[in-house]
Order: sequence, then C-alpha cells, then structure tokens
Amino acid sequence: MSIKVPFLDLRAQHDPIRGELLKVIEEVIDQNAFAGGPFVQRFETDFAAFCGTSHAIGVSNGTDAIWLALLALGVGPGDEVITVPATFIATAEAISYCGATPVFVDVDEETQTMNPALIEAAITPRTKAIVPVHLYGQMADMDPLMAIAKKHNLPVVEDACQAHGAEYKGRKAGSIGIAGAFSFYPGKNLGALGEAGAVTTNDADLAAKIRVLREHGSAERYYHSKIGWNARMDGIQGAALQIKLRRLAAGNAARRANAERYTALLKDVSGVITPTVASYGVPVFHLYVIRVPERDRVLAELNKRGIGAAIHYPKPVHLQEAYSNLGLAAGSFPVAEKLANEILSLPMFPELTGEQTEAVVAQLKEVLDSLAVAV
Repeated sequence: MSIKVPFLDLRAQHDPIRGELLKVIEEVIDQNAFAGGPFVQRFETDFAAFCGTSHAIGVSNGTDAIWLALLALGVGPGDEVITVPATFIATAEAISYCGATPVFVDVDEETQTMNPALIEAAITPRTKAIVPVHLYGQMADMDPLMAIAKKHNLPVVEDACQAHGAEYKGRKAGSIGIAGAFSFYPGKNLGALGEAGAVTTNDADLAAKIRVLREHGSAERYYHSKIGWNARMDGIQGAALQIKLRRLAAGNAARRANAERYTALLKDVSGVITPTVASYGVPVFHLYVIRVPERDRVLAELNKRGIGAAIHYPKPVHLQEAYSNLGLAAGSFPVAEKLANEILSLPMFPELTGEQTEAVVAQLKEVLDSLAVAV
C-alpha cells in the first residue's frame, strides 16, 4: 500500500519547537505586548540582519507589505506599476489599493519570473514603480531589471513573499530594490502563527514613512500626519517569528536538498519538466513546481492517491474576473498563460523525507503511464 504524502506538514515543523513557542507566548502575555512592542522590534532587528538590510518594518501581512511600500513611495491614483501576471493576486491588489493600475509584462518561461527584455516597452509617462515577483522561492533576474529601473528613475519593490533567504549573486531577496515585501503566512518558508508580513529597506526615510503608515499615519500617538492604516504586527507573531527565524537557513537548505532529490528522480520521466535553477542565484524552493501534460487530470489522480499536489496558480491575474476591466484577453501574455495550464506543485517542506519524495514520484509516474495508455 502506497503512503500518503501531505502537501504541507506544519505539525512536523512546530512540534519540535512547541515548548519554545509556548514559553515566548507566555512572555508576551506577561508583558501585555500584544500590538507592536518589544517582541516585534527584536524580530525586526534580526530579520533586517538576516536579509542584509538596514531596516525591517513588521506589518500585518504580505499584501500590506507591498501596499505600504508603494504608498510610501508616493504611488497613487492615475499611476501605473509594472508587474507580472504569473503571481498570486495580492501583488496586483496592492497596486490597485494605491489607486494605481497594474501593467503586466510576461515572464521568462524557464525561471517563470519577470522577463527583463519586455519591461521597457511597458513603461509610459505614468509608470511609477516596478514590482518583480520572486516566484516559488527563486529570484527574478535583478541586474538587467535594476538597470532599466535606474535608466527611467523608477523604484523597484521586490515581491519577496515566497523568497525568504533566496539569493541573487550573493545578495538576499529584499535587499536589492528600494524595498522588499515579505509574507509570513503560516505556510511560507518563514511562517507566523497567523498572519504577518514585513518590509525591508536600506532607505531610512522610506522606513520611517512605512512605520507611520502602519500606525494610522501617526509617529506620536493620537497625532496623525497622514491618513494611514492599522497594519501593525502582533506581538505574538513577532515573538514566534524570532524563534523560527533561527531555523530558516537550515529549513531552506533542507528544501533545496528535497528539490534536488525530486529533480534526480524525475530526470528521465517523459513529459515532466522540472524547475530551472537560474545560474545567478540560490533559490529556497517555497514550492517545487513541475510542468506536466494534462495537468488537471494528473492533479486529480494524485489527490485520489493521497498525494497532496496543488496548483500555484491556475489562472493568471490578467484573466481573473477581478481585473476584467483592464480588457486583457487570453493571448495577451502567452508564456504566463501556457505555464498556468501546465504547472503542478508537488509536496514541499523541510521535513519531507526521502521515502515521501520517492512515493510522490512513484505515484506521479504511475499516473502519467496510465494517462498515456488511456490516450
């Protein structure tokens, strides 16, 4: 009988540190440090050091991290922000909630990140920023992207919500653009015990603006210089994240080892395209995403067999009903659309065992063989 493999196993992550987490939660309760406060501040210091930036500003989630970074840069109504359609909708939502319009450019088929060769054609007099997405834990090709941004005097906000600890030519995600946005949703490489996020930056003025925006536009309580928002990080999340941050590098290394095992096992499997690891960086495999023919049928069969596969993401943002007002029909971004029909995320988490990866691949081979016979 084949073993079942979950897509994600948070219990395996939390059980070994349960005692530490409960202890620090008690400390937060004892100090009544629930909204912001010293536990968040200590995590901000540690996370900035981890990312190689001068500042990290804890916020309520990853969507707010992108949104507040753009707001602090002055993005507003009538502006355009360049990003990609192959991402979770939050990237575009953050742009929209500034009052700006997301302008999409297609992705590179191998890395599935922003294609720098397509950026300049998308720039208009209304372009106010560029938001590349470090998808699945691999960074976008930042050097050519930053060169274009510099040429046109455009700030770059890295959507690093899936790339905690990923590297580009020795530099960490979130340290190359003027700001980086991170999500600490529980399933991320660095996950909170609920919702949380952060913005990283080396720009002291930008950091100060974001801190004001997350506190209802207030640097001093009850005195408001701007119209801001309630986007503080909870004290319990800051405390838990500081503990889990100490294990992030080891967790990322385990993810890479799991990815290497998958890739080796899938090397000669007909029809399967394994992830490309770009020569410029070190990915952290938030997700291990292959490409297969008849993806929907493969997914359904794997799930029936107890293999927790998933799709990230089945429909590009420009084809979502929420963005139908942009008038972007099918065919507008052919690479993103092609990928959306083929991508399949296999189970991926640091505690994944060799037996589990072998079981996933064995079941995948059986499913592909059965579909080939059926055809």
